[in-house]
Amino acid sequence: MIVTNTETVAGYEITEIRGIVQGNTVRAKHLGRDIMAGLKNVVGGELKGYTELLTESRRQAIERMMAQADELGANAVVNVRFTTSAVTQGAAELYAYGTAVIVEPATMS
Repeated sequence: MIVTNTETVAGYEITEIRGIVQGNTVRAKHLGRDIMAGLKNVVGGELKGYTELLTESRRQAIERMMAQADELGANAVVNVRFTTSAVTQGAAELYAYGTAVIVEPATMS
């Protein structure tokens, strides 16, 4: 499946739009990560625990979005966007969405 944040796919033609698809995940922070993040606030540097948490969340949201596109019979998702929001104190949502489409290789005319 092709997943892109552009409105078109180079070398392909969109022949059908199947609809908007989305995937999300809500993750809570781990106490150990909070302690390490607190220490990092003192000395500075990357908060690797949070970086890993967001990377895993983004991957899971994309997988769920792709599964929904697959259910609609699409072979590509275009115009993919991400957003985050705080759900409660200590928990955040990562949301991915885009448009499920059917693409075919562009024909030379």
